[in-house]
Amino acid sequence: MLTSATFVKRTRAGGVKGWRAEHRRAPGEGRAQRPASSPLPRAALPPPDTNLLLHQIDILEHPVIKNVIVLQTVLQEVRHRSAPVYKRIRDVIQNPEKHFYSFTNEHHRETYIEQKRGETSNDRNDRAIRVAVKWYNEHLRKIEDEENIQVIFLTNDRTNKEKAVEEGITAYTCEEYIKSLTANPELVDRLACVTDEGKEIEGGKIIFPEHIPLSKLQQGIKSGIYLQGTYRASRENYLEATVWVHGDAEENKEIIVQGLKNLNRAIHEDIVAVELLAKDEWVAPSSVVLQDDGHNEEDIENEEEKENILKTSVDKDMLRPTGRVVGIIKRNWRPYCGMLSKSQIKEARRHLFTPADRRIPRIRIETRQADTLEGQRIIVAIDGWPRNSRYPNGHFVKNLGSAGDKETETEVLLLEHDVPHQAFSQAVLSFLPKMPWSITEEDMKHREDLRHLNVCSVDPPGCTDIDDALHCREIGNGNLEVGVHIADVSHFIRPGNALDEESVNRGTTVYLCEKRIDMVPELLSSNLCSLRSNVDRYMYMIHTLILARNYRCSCMDLTDFPLLLSLSLS
Repeated sequence: MLTSATFVKRTRAGGVKGWRAEHRRAPGEGRAQRPASSPLPRAALPPPDTNLLLHQIDILEHPVIKNVIVLQTVLQEVRHRSAPVYKRIRDVIQNPEKHFYSFTNEHHRETYIEQKRGETSNDRNDRAIRVAVKWYNEHLRKIEDEENIQVIFLTNDRTNKEKAVEEGITAYTCEEYIKSLTANPELVDRLACVTDEGKEIEGGKIIFPEHIPLSKLQQGIKSGIYLQGTYRASRENYLEATVWVHGDAEENKEIIVQGLKNLNRAIHEDIVAVELLAKDEWVAPSSVVLQDDGHNEEDIENEEEKENILKTSVDKDMLRPTGRVVGIIKRNWRPYCGMLSKSQIKEARRHLFTPADRRIPRIRIETRQADTLEGQRIIVAIDGWPRNSRYPNGHFVKNLGSAGDKETETEVLLLEHDVPHQAFSQAVLSFLPKMPWSITEEDMKHREDLRHLNVCSVDPPGCTDIDDALHCREIGNGNLEVGVHIADVSHFIRPGNALDEESVNRGTTVYLCEKRIDMVPELLSSNLCSLRSNVDRYMYMIHTLILARNYRCSCMDLTDFPLLLSLSLS
């Protein structure tokens, strides 16, 4: 069945642009699409809703969680709301060992639904998910070979769960489902608590002012009441930060924020809205070094004493525009590496995590593995930061290994500096040339043969990724020709394919003390695109002519055609 709609909009140039969108619904059997061709396993298939997938992706990536249906409705919402999470769930779906299946419910006759009048897009999508889960259960019951498979619905939305139960769908919250997996109690530590109300300390005193809603922040920024900028925490002083204001205005480009309440739960790299304080409240950048010891997180009076230290002996000539954070426009949280600071209370479940990056505040997590994780490098993700908590709340993600271990510390270094270092995927490796590789006669027709030249590399002995070399020869009248040779990587990497995209994402080869992180697979970096001795390789060359009279370059010409080279090393 095919439905279509026509849309029209006005362009910036004043013209009118129209397009037609078509939606095709197939009457097929509605099987989930999956990388493996094997039949569905005999187990429960829990489809998560959008919010659960967004916030509990660390749970879904765990090796224990398998046999999950991801609906097209959910994937589309996740793609629009979080590109990083969308990439992570697509990688999980492509992993054949995980048995994650994507079901195109929006293009199936029995599961596609129209949005009702007065129904919000979110309510329509929730209803579409329930319809797909109910249909899938009925579909599997009709197949005798798969009668033991049950589709259960995972959602943390109370209203959505109640409606699902009313419609005869088996539904659980993520916490209920994870706690039912008694063979893997460590999974509970990975649960993210996504509502501030659920994470607030009982009877806790309000510490921070409330954040202004995003809609009012945008109005305030437009009218000039607030300024938008990137929050940069200080490494030396946890009670001080700088906000670099966005825009072209030279005035008030850099705003200082001092004091716990003025920092107002912002975290390094967040996009925040700040309100300038009156000039008589401006402060100077502090030279005091303050590190958060985290011994007594409820001692707010001690924090106020430290803030007073910052304000003493201030030179009036050093005063800078000062402000306070009034709201968060965009959180730029990421997984953080660090170590667990075990609680002094015996058998306590709440502990503080100390990030390796001193610009990040300590994070409170709940874990039953404190004895195991003590002395280990671990990864923790932030879930939220309620007003009555001195520190943000988060959850345990992964144990990297023992602190001080060379491999563990290298992993921390790469993760903290966001260096892509995972193994190349099969999709990337599929675009590599088949071995054994050799030069063809067809390629020779379009290249100049320079194998008669004596060419040398400037890379040290033992280097395997030789991507550049040079030659120098006399060409008469005492003049010299210098040629700089660059490996022709473009012959093997075509624009837009998975290999090209991965190379762009990595950007460069990263060299560490005892290993390197290649930008391209080793077959290219250390073999086919390496100008090694006594083997034929493709390359490009730049010619430089040096006159004998004054030894200055008189011209430079970049050849506009590929070349062929056999490298000779002395």
